[in-house]
Amino acid sequence: MGKSTLFNRLVGKRQAIVDQTAGVTRDRHYGKTDWNGREFSLIDTGGYADNTDDIFEEQIRKQVMLAIEESDAVIFVVDVQTGITDYDQSIARILRRSEKPVLVAVNKVDHGGKIFDSFEFHALGLGDPVSIAAVSGSGTGDLLDKVLEMLPQEGSAEEEHEIPHIAIVGRPNVGKSSLTNAFLGEERNIVTPLAGTTRDAITTRYNKYGHDFMLIDTAGLRKKTKTKEDLEFYSSMRAVRAIEYSDVCILMLDATLGVESQDMNIFQLIIRNKKGCVIVVNKWDLVEKVTNTLKEYEKNIRERLAPFNDVPVIFTSVVKKQRIMNVLDAAAKVFENRSRRIPTSRLNEVILPEIENYPPPAYKGKFVKIKYVTQLPTVCPSFAFFCNLPQYVRENYKRFLENKLRSHFDFSGTPLQIYMRQK
Repeated sequence: MGKSTLFNRLVGKRQAIVDQTAGVTRDRHYGKTDWNGREFSLIDTGGYADNTDDIFEEQIRKQVMLAIEESDAVIFVVDVQTGITDYDQSIARILRRSEKPVLVAVNKVDHGGKIFDSFEFHALGLGDPVSIAAVSGSGTGDLLDKVLEMLPQEGSAEEEHEIPHIAIVGRPNVGKSSLTNAFLGEERNIVTPLAGTTRDAITTRYNKYGHDFMLIDTAGLRKKTKTKEDLEFYSSMRAVRAIEYSDVCILMLDATLGVESQDMNIFQLIIRNKKGCVIVVNKWDLVEKVTNTLKEYEKNIRERLAPFNDVPVIFTSVVKKQRIMNVLDAAAKVFENRSRRIPTSRLNEVILPEIENYPPPAYKGKFVKIKYVTQLPTVCPSFAFFCNLPQYVRENYKRFLENKLRSHFDFSGTPLQIYMRQK
């Protein structure tokens, strides 16, 4: 059908595996994209194919219902080569009953002649279909224009909260609920050795030891191969929402397992959403230790997180209550860093000499001159560098500027945005 190809095209990187065989998407993929200055999240749901008709119908219905319930808009991908299938009809019936806006994307329209074949999808009763070719990207601009019209006006996701919202995220069974209970000093959330005990994002106000914030315990984000129940799909979407509405995310890792691909997916999601991050390595009491175990472990984590590895890493044992207050202190510090505003005069005084010592390399014989820098009034730290030829500043020089900002000002744990602007 091409859902993963379209997802990769819209997110702008090859994140989901693409293959000719149907049903390759086993992981649930989450991505962030922006179009015309609006940012929104995308979830690639994977196909819902099954062989037996009754189970097939039931599975489609449950999964699609959950996906619809949690989303603001739905892109329904159909295939111009196969025409309308029974499967399409089943999903279309569910979508027509829902109140959510739906956009039919007719994929594989890779030349003019096939546009006429796409007209038959009007029969689904879901409005005018949009013709796209996900492989080449043809038609995806029109698709995104329509998606923006369907989305609600930008609301509270990026508002500055009066008190910080801190989300505890990670794979299932790394100890998220145990950490919340340890903070609160009471058995607020159910804890069992079974993965997936927490189903919903549970928000609690924490106000003691000089800290005051909202603590959000989320369900574990796991691979779709491990997702047996529909509830889990729902929980995953809730956890993604919790990340979007938080200020700082505490990403918990299991010390006995190390950094796995799913941890990296969650970390990328935090960074794409421009949230502060603290890495907590839990179950450290179960690891066999020699002289430099902790240093080596931390070094390996930072190598995996590169290029954004300026993140606090804390080793804990929630069960033994080791160093759990350090986690709160680190989260509060990251929130403070994320809210940091630097006066323009101070910024130029520090950064311009650095640029003079190491100016941007000439590109195609053109010399870039950066005149001044200012911090933009955004929720997360963003900086605009004004210069004569912004289009010639390469990505590695922007990274150099980011590193210089980090070396002079404390932005540990928070992503920075660097923009080049025409003087």
